[in-house]
Amino acid sequence: MPLPELDDDARRDALNKAAEARKLRAEMKHRLKAGEIDLQHVLSRADADDVIAKTRVSEILEAMPKVGRVRARRLMERLDISSSRRLRGLGVNQRERLLAEFSER
Repeated sequence: MPLPELDDDARRDALNKAAEARKLRAEMKHRLKAGEIDLQHVLSRADADDVIAKTRVSEILEAMPKVGRVRARRLMERLDISSSRRLRGLGVNQRERLLAEFSER
């Protein structure tokens, strides 16, 4: 199915919406890295905010303090979370295991 042709106004609106979504995700990851918010806050916000819900779990884990790309990947493998999983797609057990992993610190 080909993508629909957008007129200039619709294209501009879509670009603005995408830029706003990127800005919101970047701000959230920055606050997470700085320790202003925790994983519990991000997960609860994902339930209410569609933009946050579409964020990949790996991006959130990599934004956590002292967690990099390799550690996030290993953690996701250990907790049986797919590398392509988004916050919206996390099951109840996966959420609990993630929260338990970071509450021990």
